[in-house]
Amino acid sequence: MSTTVPAATVRIRPAAEGEFAAIGELTYAAYSHDYTDLSDDYRQQLRHPETLLDAFDFFVAEDAVTGTLVGTIAVLRAGHDQHGHVGPNELYFRLLATHPSARGRGIGAELTRFAMAEARRRGQRAVVLNSGPEMLGAHALYRKLGFSRRAEREGVIVLPDGRELQLLTFVLDLEG
Repeated sequence: MSTTVPAATVRIRPAAEGEFAAIGELTYAAYSHDYTDLSDDYRQQLRHPETLLDAFDFFVAEDAVTGTLVGTIAVLRAGHDQHGHVGPNELYFRLLATHPSARGRGIGAELTRFAMAEARRRGQRAVVLNSGPEMLGAHALYRKLGFSRRAEREGVIVLPDGRELQLLTFVLDLEG
């Protein structure tokens, strides 16, 4: 049995200017719920999405009945390439998050489909994202939606605390 969200129960919309503290808390709750080994620097980044506004547009999933924010996604703006890691015809997203209290409702899938539709709307040929090796639930979602892992685009980043983190790359080629 599929656990999808009826379209009428969740509305995806651009984030409002006054919502970034709530978005940060939602994102932090989602990531810290699943991953115990987050660096202090990354915890701060999760809590302060407004620091990414120069390059990213944020969208939220809002429960249509209660008005509560239940999910979020950050989409890279046109003209940015993540230091050469994103091609000119690719949409890149990050910080996909569903609040732990709203899990199992298909919100992460709806936000990912939103990114796919946004890529098509922009005339882009692919959707790209990076993920940590331990994010197995997210990887299963991406594969279910048609993404494939592209090892040739992967790399290791050094965190501010000196630890190394391998970033996995997933790509969905969009049909013309």
